[in-house]
Amino acid sequence: MTLQHFMNEAISPWMREEGPDGDIVLSSRIRLARNFSEVSYPILADLDKLEGIRDFFKEQYDHQSFEDYEDFAFIPISDLTAVEKRVLVEKHLISPHLAKHAQAAATLISKNEQVSVMINEEDHIRIQLYFPGFQLNKALKKAFEFDDWLEEKINYAFDGTRGYLTSCPTNVGTGMRASVMMHLPALSMTKQINRMIPAINQLGLVVRGIYGEGSEAMGSIFQISNQITLGKSEEDIIDDLESVVRQLIGHERKARNHLMEQSGTKLEDRIYRSYGVLEYSRIIESKEAASCLSNVRLGIDLGLIKNVSRNILNELMVLTQPGFLQQYAKKTLTANERDVLRASLIRERLQLEK
Repeated sequence: MTLQHFMNEAISPWMREEGPDGDIVLSSRIRLARNFSEVSYPILADLDKLEGIRDFFKEQYDHQSFEDYEDFAFIPISDLTAVEKRVLVEKHLISPHLAKHAQAAATLISKNEQVSVMINEEDHIRIQLYFPGFQLNKALKKAFEFDDWLEEKINYAFDGTRGYLTSCPTNVGTGMRASVMMHLPALSMTKQINRMIPAINQLGLVVRGIYGEGSEAMGSIFQISNQITLGKSEEDIIDDLESVVRQLIGHERKARNHLMEQSGTKLEDRIYRSYGVLEYSRIIESKEAASCLSNVRLGIDLGLIKNVSRNILNELMVLTQPGFLQQYAKKTLTANERDVLRASLIRERLQLEK
């Protein structure tokens, strides 16, 4: 598997599958933070120690497979261009921190892009495993199995009382961040999400934008994840998160029904106007594109738009990001050039659906 494989397609293979509650929950993710027991954390470790960890992963896991996760590609971050790094961030295969700040950084990515391992990020190892739709328990089971596979060759930093030891105290314990990516357009339109977020935060969960901490919730897409990693088991954390997500799913469906019943014509107008903007615009900024794509996806989910698939919308959410646009163009683009190309690609993809 080569780097170009991950650059060519905006949508990861696993994202083409339909998951439970897929009209609202885009994906479920489990991230596990782990460290080597005899090496200082990346923020303190000598460069040669970090390079040793990086080289260990290349020697042991490059082109290896584990169950359904085949042909892991080992990719040193230093080998990537700025655009290539940005594309991997936009596809959620690596974090912005790994792309910009980590020393001796690398990643392992499975052929289907369902599993990625970030090496020498904030911790020595950060395992990410994704499933389509609302499948937290299944994702946790597979993440445990993959973690056990790595641990056969790695002595993790672990304390009998505190659990897994991590660079940041907020990850000590399970070392786990479980999250779901949710599309909540009706709650956004009715402003209900604004009062729900503080309540969710009080339950030990956090609501972020599409790219995690510090990012904006573009296109009414929100990431809900746990904050607490110490004092609870992984299963308890999943149960708490699942309970809140199920409530959000219920509220979103209720809000969608309410909008259709009380403001059906206005909602249809908003959806079809967005479709028209996407189909005919010659220049469009990323924020406007995300908003229009969100409205059109809602139209698909409500059965108002029948000639466009959810997969096209998922693909366009990534394909129209700055990194992917420049990867597609094979050159650095100005903001205006990106806006023109973004509009062109959206028109082209929508035409393919007809």
